[in-house]
Amino acid sequence: MLQLWMLGMIRPGAAFIAAPVFGATSVPVQLRLVIALAVGVPAVAASGMALPPEGIVSVPGLLLVIGEVVIGLGIGFVLQMGLAAALLAGEAISNAMGLGFASMVDPISGASSSAIGQFLSMLATALFLAADGHLVLIGIIVDSYVALPPGNAFPSFDAIGGVIRFGSLMFAAALTIAMPVGFVLILVQIIMGVIGRSAPALNLFAVGIPATLLAGIILLGVATPAMAEAIMRILSDALDAARMFAGL
Repeated sequence: MLQLWMLGMIRPGAAFIAAPVFGATSVPVQLRLVIALAVGVPAVAASGMALPPEGIVSVPGLLLVIGEVVIGLGIGFVLQMGLAAALLAGEAISNAMGLGFASMVDPISGASSSAIGQFLSMLATALFLAADGHLVLIGIIVDSYVALPPGNAFPSFDAIGGVIRFGSLMFAAALTIAMPVGFVLILVQIIMGVIGRSAPALNLFAVGIPATLLAGIILLGVATPAMAEAIMRILSDALDAARMFAGL
């Protein structure tokens, strides 16, 4: 039974490593193990999982472990791409505002990101938790044991192709999120260029950068609800893509 529980922890544990919120560097490994055990034990009981006749240390046992890891990482990675769209949008806005140099450590990934990217990443995480995305993720993992039982848990080619297509849509979603602010900032840059051509003696570095920064801050305050709706749509699409990858 202990070996069954250990095998049942592999899929949710792999998903929590790659998924947002659970995969944050600030989340202790011990907490992930406890949650993976809490999810894996009832999932094993519901799926009727059994050990290979040859044992875990065998070719069927190795294939079972590999299949569990692939499914878990795939589910978590798809959701991570949904939050990555918000981070990409923030990077684009930061570069347009001239804040590309203002970076800080992202507590979720542990990597350095721009200030606006950090803001949108935190907004996406808050929306993900507010919409019970973490509970939906656990539900997808538990239901995947029925759709893809252990031992036959390799995803289909259609599921892999769907993840690849969703990855390409991630960049389009990032552009959609950044569009309300980025488009106006481009107009501000064009206006600064016209002013610079009409008044060559004007120091654009002393006027253009503060004007762009002020316009960006005001636009962020105005366009945050619209960007939040776009982030919610990409998160919903990410959950649908995770369900498709899990065979649901």
